[in-house]
Amino acid sequence: MFTAPWYEIPDRPLVLAFGGNALLPDPDDPSGAEQRAEEFAAALLMVIPDHSGLVLVHGNGPQVGTILLRVEATRDQIPADPLDVLVAETQGSIGYLLARALRNALRARNRHVEVATVATQVVVEADDGGFSKPTKPIGPFYDSSRRVELEAQGWDVVEVANRGLRRVVASPHPRRVVELHTIGDAARHGHVVIAGGGGGIPVVEDANGDLVGVEAVIDKDRTAALLARSLHSAGLVILTAVPAAYLHYGTPQEQVINEVTVSEARELLDAGEFPPGSMGPKIEALADYAEAIGRPGLVTSVPGLAGALKGETGTWVVPDDQADARYSSAASTSST
Repeated sequence: MFTAPWYEIPDRPLVLAFGGNALLPDPDDPSGAEQRAEEFAAALLMVIPDHSGLVLVHGNGPQVGTILLRVEATRDQIPADPLDVLVAETQGSIGYLLARALRNALRARNRHVEVATVATQVVVEADDGGFSKPTKPIGPFYDSSRRVELEAQGWDVVEVANRGLRRVVASPHPRRVVELHTIGDAARHGHVVIAGGGGGIPVVEDANGDLVGVEAVIDKDRTAALLARSLHSAGLVILTAVPAAYLHYGTPQEQVINEVTVSEARELLDAGEFPPGSMGPKIEALADYAEAIGRPGLVTSVPGLAGALKGETGTWVVPDDQADARYSSAASTSST
C-alpha cells in the first residue's frame, strides 16, 4: 500500500504551503472565510501525522488586494501603511482564522496539539535583482491617465492590456527566516505553527545589523522551501488549484506528471513548461527542497490531497537518485 514518505520519520515536522485563495476565495464575505477555514482545517488533518509537527505557510494575495482597495478609498483621510506592515496585518488575520479552525478540528478529534501563529520576518538582500526590476503585481487596476500621479508616489506601474495600470513591486528571494528557532522548536515538539504568511514580512539588514522593512512581496513557495530546508523537514507539500502539474498545460496535448526528478524538473522549467506566475515557483521550490534534503516534495490541490496520499494523483518531485517510480500513481504504487 502506498504511504506518504513523511510518515517514515515522525520526529520531523512537515512543511505545507497554500495560496490565499485556498482559504479566502471571497475576502469580502467574512462568514464564507470562516467556513473555508473550517473546511481547510479538516483537509489539513489528513497530512498531520500523530505526534509530528506541522509548519503552515499561506499566501495572502487576495487579502492584500482587499486592503489596498481600502487604502485607495481612504487615501485622502488616512496615511497608507507600507507594504511590509500590510503583510504583517494579513499574517495576523489569516493566522487567527486558520489557528482557530485547526484548534476546533483537532479538539473534535481528541487530538491535543498546540496551534500558534508566528509573525514572521524574512531577510532578503538589499541588492537582490528583484529590486531593480519589480515584477510582482499587487492591488487594483487604475485608469491609464493616472500614471504620472502614481509614479509620483514612488510606485512602479505596468500597463495591462484592456485593464489599465497596475502597481508592481519587487519579489526578492528569501535568504533567512528571523524567527526560525522559535518555529522549529515548536514544530519539533509536535505543534502546529502558522508561519511565513504571504512569504514573510520582507526585511533587510542595515550596516548595523538592524532589520528594516522594505516594499516587496516574497514568493510564499520559496519561503516554504527555505523553511523546509532549514528545518530538515520530513516533507514539503504545496497545495494549489490543480491536482497535479502538467506538461503542455491547457493544450490538447496536456499530460499529467506523476513524478519528476530534480534534474528533469529544472530542464522543464528552463524550457518554459511551468509559467513563472503559477506552477513555476512551486516546481522550483520543490526541486530545491528535494535536492537539498534528499526527500520528495508534493504539489497537488486540496480536493486532490486524499488521492495524492494514496498515490493516485499529485506530482512528486524526487531527488535524482530516487527515480524509481516509488511515488508515482497507477499500477507501480498499488503493490508497495
